[in-house]
Order: sequence, then structure tokens, then C-alpha cells
Amino acid sequence: MGFLGVTSSITGRTWVGPTDDVRRRGEAMAQQTGYPLALCSTLARLGVPIDDVDRYLDPKLQDLLPDPRSLKDMETAAARIVHSVQAKQRVAIFADYDVDGGTSAALWISWYRHFGITPTLYIPDRIDEGYGPNDDAMSMLARDHDLIICVDCGTLSHGPIAAAQGADVIVLDHHLGGETLPDCAAVVNPNRQDETGDLAHLCAAGVVFLTQVECRRQLRDAGVQSPDLMALLDLVALGTVADVAPLIGVNRAFVRTGLKVMARRDRIGLVALADCAGMNTAPNSYHLGFLLGPRINAGGRIGQADLGARLLASTSQPEAQAMAEKLDQLNKDRRDVENQVRLLAMEQAEARGFDKALVWAAGEGWHPGVVGIVASRLKDATNRPAIVIGLDGTEGKGSGRSVSGIDLGAQIHKLVQEGFLLKGGGHKMAAGLTVARDQLEPAMARLTELMEKQGTHLLGPADLKLDGLLMPSAATVELLTQIESAGPFGAGASGPRYVFSDVSISFAKRVGESHLKLRFGDGLGTSLDAIAFGAYDSNLGPALESHGGKRVHLAGKLDLNIWNGRQSVQLRLDDAAWA
Repeated sequence: MGFLGVTSSITGRTWVGPTDDVRRRGEAMAQQTGYPLALCSTLARLGVPIDDVDRYLDPKLQDLLPDPRSLKDMETAAARIVHSVQAKQRVAIFADYDVDGGTSAALWISWYRHFGITPTLYIPDRIDEGYGPNDDAMSMLARDHDLIICVDCGTLSHGPIAAAQGADVIVLDHHLGGETLPDCAAVVNPNRQDETGDLAHLCAAGVVFLTQVECRRQLRDAGVQSPDLMALLDLVALGTVADVAPLIGVNRAFVRTGLKVMARRDRIGLVALADCAGMNTAPNSYHLGFLLGPRINAGGRIGQADLGARLLASTSQPEAQAMAEKLDQLNKDRRDVENQVRLLAMEQAEARGFDKALVWAAGEGWHPGVVGIVASRLKDATNRPAIVIGLDGTEGKGSGRSVSGIDLGAQIHKLVQEGFLLKGGGHKMAAGLTVARDQLEPAMARLTELMEKQGTHLLGPADLKLDGLLMPSAATVELLTQIESAGPFGAGASGPRYVFSDVSISFAKRVGESHLKLRFGDGLGTSLDAIAFGAYDSNLGPALESHGGKRVHLAGKLDLNIWNGRQSVQLRLDDAAWA
């Protein structure tokens, strides 16, 4: 039985409310602590014990920061980096072209500047070079540098790292490791096969930050002052959220503290980008994931690969402004390209069947920079792991996105070992691959078979999980502020979603290409605004726009809206069901 009896909403989903146990614990917590029930229900769902509520609402990085030396090779890596500082060596940073790679690179550039060293930044071109180190680039960098630090890549790059003759190489990564590691000075990666997995939730920026913490310890022992690491946490927060790392443990503290650092507006590049994106409130995890992250990613997707990292490390306001405007335009261009590929991929995948264990599509000339986003759209639409591949010549380059509980990266790695793929790797929720054109169908058939063994073909539309009911009059700025104290929300710690039950829609209008704006009320004098992003990508938008006066249950998350200096709460609408 669905929440409010909803077993098939307008988008076909079953609504699932809190369990009896969560409901009871939330009520007990509200009585004991005096916090609002809406907040306590969220804390109970997240598994926060009553005795830990205050600590959870005010997490301290020093309490959650793990010992960096718990990661293998950490002391060796930090010692080699400290030596590069003391000897004033030539250092190169080889980074991935996504936000995690860009923030990781900017962390090192900022860190080394403190010691008067300007590292060389190298980010490969997505189309010409593909993901990760390659022989030519590593060989070239090795000729002119003493140390190459690979961030957010390198764990599987045995050949290219061997090609870096004459330079030491350090890998700081989080992608799934193979049975053997590259022959280099150090590989620090919480997802090495010989690691415990206790820190598997870290993204590369988190690994880099822990490395800098260990460098600070070693430099302190040598009587050398390090940079202010707390001031770098804005970059760690951005990398963590944009890479969809679970917001648990130290990641939560990274993001919580990093957002406070970002609010100070000290980093020229982020200020320029935030202004271009029209951010007019203090930053939160939504801004990182949906406003800043996509713009930084745009350079690596369809433009200049190193633009995002250079912006994040910029110390010149005019330069930062120019780069931010360029990235903003590239992001608009990316959306246009994405929409074209998305329509074609959706049509192709639907013809194969959305009920299969794997949803996939491949097309001639599909831009490699948008296939990952389109795979994410397919995954969201079908609640299935999805692969989207752009074909060019004799090869195809693709990206995949997975659903909760299905380890896609491990299966892609297995396909490489079995010879179905030329290259591939990733982590549980996301992966990249290169496949020979004549192996496309066999590879996808094999991956579908592996997915079937995990039961993905039995999944229905994703249930919509709800925290409970809320009256429009209760949705105040004060309540939203209290709820946000339980954040940041994101992967692994989803934000609360409420239902406004049996309300009437007084205004509904399509805005932009696919969004819907609403105004609704319960007839008791209180009205709220709502926005449903992408509502016209499903039947949600058309159904609500032509509501015909029918009463409706609306489900979504609360958001702060600022207009002409006035703050108000709006609903970010996810789904609806007729009352």
C-alpha cells in the first residue's frame, strides 16, 4: 500500500512513506530534543541516534577526519611531495577532465604556490586523448619534470606510467583498482583491492586533501609552515558533490565546512562562476551539483579541457571573469548537444525495451562529452543501469551510470578482462569504456547478462521515498533553515521530501523548454510556489498544466527562493498524484 494510497502516481511511481520504526523514533526525538518533527523525521531516517543529534547538526571536521596514514602508500607519497617542495623541483599535475579532476588539480596548484612553485597543469582532451594518462603525454611531461602527480586517474595506467621515463609518478585516485598496480612511486587510492574499503566513499579531491594533511604533518616535523588547508575545503566540497560521492562520514564534514569557506567568496574563480550562474543565496550542495559543477564540467565535455581547473586556481579577476563567461557559454552549448543526443538515445533504448536489465544506446558521432549525462538521464527515466556510446571510426567511447545496489564499475572491469572492451573502469555508480565497433553488440549482450544476474531486469519504476506530510503554512524559512542543519544532502544522504496533500492548483505555466511553475494552496489562506524542473520530459508537466481544477497531492523538496530581496519557501516538485 503506497503512502496516501498512491501506488501509481502521475509518473507511474509508488509513494513510500517512513517506516513505523522511523516514525516512532522521529516522534520520540522531537519530544526529547524540542526540534521540529519535520527535522527529527529526517534525522531518524538517516539513522542519527537521539544522543548524537547535536553533534550531527554541528559536525566538526577534526572529529571526523581520518588518519591519512591509514591509506596505503600515503606516507611515501607525502614524503616524495615534500621533497619536491624542499628541492624546488619541477612538478606536473596530470588530471581528469571532470570536476573532481579539476578541483584536485586546483588543490595542488594552490598548495604549491605557497612554496613559490607553479606546477604544470596537463588535462587530456576528451576526444583526442580520452580518459587518463597516455604514453605520449606522460613521456613528454617526464622530459621536463621531476615529479608527475596523477589526480583522479592513473590507477589502471600501467603502460603510460611506465612511459614516464626519468620522472617519479604519484597516483592519487579513487577509481576501482585492478589486481596489480602501476610501477610508480606511490598509488594512494581507497579503492585499491588491498585496501579495507573504510574510505571507499572519498572522491579524488578528498584523497588529495588527506595527502595534503599528511604533507603538513611531515613539513611541520621539518619546521616548515604549510598553506592554510581549511581555506582549500571549498574545492574539496565542490569535487565531492559534483562527483556524487556519498555525503557520509568525513565527506559530510568536507562539504559542510567547504560551503562555509565558499560563502566567504575568497576564491576569485568560484565567485566569477557563481555570479555568471546567477547564484544569489549562500551556497548549498544543490548549487555545487547543479549550477557550478556542470559549468566547470563543460570545458572538459565540449570545450577546452583545462578551463575549469585553471578557473578554480586563478588569481586574476579579469582572467577569472573571462573564463567563467566562456564556461557559462560552453554549458549552454553542452545542453543543446545533450538534448539532441538524449532524444535519439531515448528513442533507440525504448525500441530495445526499457524492461531489459541494461538500457543502452549507441550512435554515430555522438559527442563523447555528453554521453555520460545522457546515460544519467536514461538511468533516471528507467531505473536501470544505462550505457550511452558515441561511435567514431572503428571504436566507440561511452559512459555508464548505475542504480543503487548495482556495481557497474566492477562489471565494466570484468568486461575488459574478458576481452569485450578495449578499455574501461570506474566505480559503483559510474564508469567509462572504449569498445571496438565490431564488439559493440557482444559487449552489451554480455553486460546485460551480468546485470540480469544482479536482478536489475526485475526493477520497476523507482519508488518515491517520502518523509511525511507538511501543511503549506508550516513550510517557513525558519523550518527550512532548521532542516538544512541536517545537511548537506546528496548521494547517500538524500534530503527530505514532503507531500502537500489534497491541495488545489491556482496557477500553472510552462517555463523554458521543459519546466513547470505552479502555485498551490490548501484553501486555508496559505499558498506556495513550486517549480518542476524537466516536467515536460515526462507526463508530469502536461498533466498538471491541464489539471482542470482537480485536487492533487504534490511531493517534493523545500527550497529557498529570493526575489527582490524577499525570502520565501518554494517546493521543488518531484511528482504528483490526483487526490
